[in-house]
Amino acid sequence: MVMAFKERSIMSEKFEFVNQAMIEGTNIRQLCRRYGVSPTTGYKWVNRFLHEGKSGLLERSRRPLNSPFRTVAEVEKLVVAARKENPVWGGRKIKERLERIGHIGIPSASTITEVLRRHDMINELESAKHTAWKRFEHEEPNELLQMDFKGHFAAGNGRCHPLTVLDDHSRFLLVLDAFPNERGIPVMESLTAAFRRYGLPRGMITDNGSPWNNPSSKALTKMQIWLLRLGMDVRRSGIRHPQTLGKDERLHRSLKAEVLQGRSFRDLGECQDAFDRWRYVYNHERPHEALGMGVPADRYRISPRDFPERLPEIEYSANDSVRKVQMRGYFHFGGKQYWVGSSLHGLPVAVRPTLRDGVFDVYFCRSKILQINRNSGSPMGEPEC
Repeated sequence: MVMAFKERSIMSEKFEFVNQAMIEGTNIRQLCRRYGVSPTTGYKWVNRFLHEGKSGLLERSRRPLNSPFRTVAEVEKLVVAARKENPVWGGRKIKERLERIGHIGIPSASTITEVLRRHDMINELESAKHTAWKRFEHEEPNELLQMDFKGHFAAGNGRCHPLTVLDDHSRFLLVLDAFPNERGIPVMESLTAAFRRYGLPRGMITDNGSPWNNPSSKALTKMQIWLLRLGMDVRRSGIRHPQTLGKDERLHRSLKAEVLQGRSFRDLGECQDAFDRWRYVYNHERPHEALGMGVPADRYRISPRDFPERLPEIEYSANDSVRKVQMRGYFHFGGKQYWVGSSLHGLPVAVRPTLRDGVFDVYFCRSKILQINRNSGSPMGEPEC
């Protein structure tokens, strides 16, 4: 079982590489660097895929999947098998998936639904809950990533906290990692691996909890500071408005239904194995109704912005008043001191005048973090990231 999974994991990597390489305008050498392969190997995979299809990426020969059907019984058998493999998929997803892998003679989605009903494979009450509705989405991949922890669950003697990072436009799942807790440093390590592979997005949005936000104060967290220094817009969902992370929340429901429900795990390693298998299915095989029954990989493109191994220097305009944050999180301006949080210790902030006399905005990188009023000596407003 372990060897079989390792082989599929390698196959998933190859297919994801080729899928991106086939996109017009892709920088193949940059892509090879992101995936840790030589240009010779990368071009070999592409050429094999062009001549042999997906089977050309296999380490050993496999019998082709596509074959015409002769009887209705054979079609029903295939539909039932697809449903058993993906117990929550409906008629439209099953039809799209079977046709994508080369099967011909697949009946309509409504006919597939009737097949599932005849085999007692549909829960009518559950089906009634799933009503499609259109969500707002960004126009291009990598404009905004949604990041959140799914609710934790038992895994052996501990707990598993699944971290998910989803592209808002394509629904492509960049990260699905099993963690023992929700601490910031492991999350940053996971994001680093993703950014090295997929490049940097323009923005990230999270909820208001830790480790990305500080629930007890308005000060920036170390993770927010890191993301801002990477040049991203850092956003957080509205208070008591989790729907701003709606795509990630919907992903969590699918993860629960298709991977976690009715299953127990020995440890985090077993959780991660299941996550890796499902992430591939979700990105490359599972039809998505909001994408016109396409898959996220159809719409996703890696970012052209490379991840810098060293954080760039922080630069401000020559017209800004630049101040360095002291150890306890204060900086001095106009003979007074203002608090922005100890996480910014040693880093520069910029003070900029507003149209109101004596009122100044305080920025860290491109993000406004505070507004101060020299007339009263008190900070006013709230950080906006």
